[in-house]
Amino acid sequence: MWFVAGVGLLVFELVTPGSLFAVFFGFAAILVGLLTVVHLAGPEWLQWLLFSVFSLAGVLLLRRPIMQRLGVGAPALPGEEMRGEWALVTEEVRPGEVGKVELRGTAWSARANRTVRVGERVPVDRIDGLTVWLGGTESRGGWTPGGGGT
Repeated sequence: MWFVAGVGLLVFELVTPGSLFAVFFGFAAILVGLLTVVHLAGPEWLQWLLFSVFSLAGVLLLRRPIMQRLGVGAPALPGEEMRGEWALVTEEVRPGEVGKVELRGTAWSARANRTVRVGERVPVDRIDGLTVWLGGTESRGGWTPGGGGT
């Protein structure tokens, strides 16, 4: 039973987007299966305890170093990923009011520290929930007509 569960978990890890969790549970199940074959795993409650300990130990001690070695990091939050991209203003944005921009082909609510006219391209400063904050305002520097930087 433990070998089947272990192989199933390893296959599950291979066919799902890798967060590298199931692999540790799979190896733990296979290890408990090996201990069971050589009569070292004991009764069923001990097998489940060993499975839990091996799984948690693998996740807590090995997951981070393996992910770093593989070059896999935590995915960036959408706001971090879109910072610095250019948004096209589709509805005028005035200070203290909400306007509209298009970013990556999607309409977003937008705010800015200055008036931004329809048709301007403005860099994204940050994403706050479902609102895009436009950067490059005159008070913060970095904005020039035509989209160039200072």
